[in-house]
Amino acid sequence: MTIESTLAGTWYPGTEREIRSLAAEWELSVDADGATAVANPNILILPHAGWAYSGLTAWRAVRLVRGAKFDRVVVLAPSHRAWIENRLVAPDASAVSTPLGEIPVDREWIDRLALLAPVVRNDKVHRAEHSAQIEYPLLQLALGDGFSVVPLVMGSFGADQMAMCARAIMKLMDDRTLLVVSSDFTHYGEDFGYTPYGKTGSEDVRSNVASVDYEAFSHISKCDADAFAAFIGKTGATICGHVPIELALRAAGKNASFTRIAYATSGDEEGDFSRFVCYMAVVGRVEWSGGEKGVLDSATRNFLLRVARESLEHAVRGDGRLKLPRADVPSAALAKMGAFVTLNDRTTGALRGCIGEIMPMRPLVDAVVARAVDSALHDPRFMPVTERELGNIRVEVSALTPPKPVASWRDIVLGRDGMTLEKGNAFAVFLPQVAPEQGWDLANTLSFLSQKAGLSADAWREGAKFETFQAEVFHE
Repeated sequence: MTIESTLAGTWYPGTEREIRSLAAEWELSVDADGATAVANPNILILPHAGWAYSGLTAWRAVRLVRGAKFDRVVVLAPSHRAWIENRLVAPDASAVSTPLGEIPVDREWIDRLALLAPVVRNDKVHRAEHSAQIEYPLLQLALGDGFSVVPLVMGSFGADQMAMCARAIMKLMDDRTLLVVSSDFTHYGEDFGYTPYGKTGSEDVRSNVASVDYEAFSHISKCDADAFAAFIGKTGATICGHVPIELALRAAGKNASFTRIAYATSGDEEGDFSRFVCYMAVVGRVEWSGGEKGVLDSATRNFLLRVARESLEHAVRGDGRLKLPRADVPSAALAKMGAFVTLNDRTTGALRGCIGEIMPMRPLVDAVVARAVDSALHDPRFMPVTERELGNIRVEVSALTPPKPVASWRDIVLGRDGMTLEKGNAFAVFLPQVAPEQGWDLANTLSFLSQKAGLSADAWREGAKFETFQAEVFHE
């Protein structure tokens, strides 16, 4: 399925010829100030108004990645029409399209993100949202047709969920991925609820509003997500993409560098500043420290998924235990590690079984083989998997680091840590992906963990002991 452009012919030209002709006009009007102090940028902050208002401003930044060899572009975009809380909304479609052609959606990248952060898939949100769509043809003009896209639409976040999403994006970013943040800057006027400099529409109003936007950029340029968020809260600045900007800053950390390339407003041509929207184009560079590193290479992960699948199918069909010659097992799979095997319904995503072992008691491959069978046949919460169900089961493996005690529940980091709770004779465990899948904050996570242990929802607050562990999570 492809999400067709709903903006072509209105927000930007409707044919390939018209788009390329307009881009050529922009290029003629761009002078030497397009040079940037940021070499090889891999972050762009771009406006998302119709091209008649913000296209040239956006192009001044986009042209600086022209010809770069990015495999994918992650687009962080604010929601203007759907109420979204503590979630990243990705498309379910396999591609998006513009008059310049289709761009494949990197569904595998989205799947990996969903193991680390709260992600839902909703094509309806993406069809209705201009803030992501407006960037696609600009990226096609600069990068050609050799990239995929990961559009993520968002609303508001609690602090825990914001941190979780930032860590997830940081972990998955690499030097072949471009990060695009879609945001207009200050919206000024009575209908925007923002008129601190009066309603005269004079040049002084524009100057004052620009000073607000420049102060916001000063926090971006310092890579200071806390100061940027505090500035938005203190001033009420109507920067519609402030959440995606904050998320990008938290993912990039303190080592990014940013340069403001261009600034304009929708009122510049007419000179009427009683109601206008501001547009800023920014380029940045960060050396990502993520790249989804782990002790298991892709060949070992694929091997473990295969033996988990074969083990449960042998058991469900009554063919006995799967026998694996040790010579066929990758060396990394022979290391002693804890493991969980999780089974989900491919159609609904519902849990169908999950059993594992936390302590590293035996070779990882043996733990996976055994727990795949247990998840299919011996999870007390479910009826055993039937042979008819096998084609609709998705297998997920979590390879665990040894658990370590933490001084307090406050030391638990959502999206990174799995956790155990022990209080008296009660015990329960959550894998690291549980909170991201549910979109819970830390308090909610611990409340549900307490209830899983058979305790009251607030039992975690006093007298409980906690251990944390990390996991490499991968699925079919």
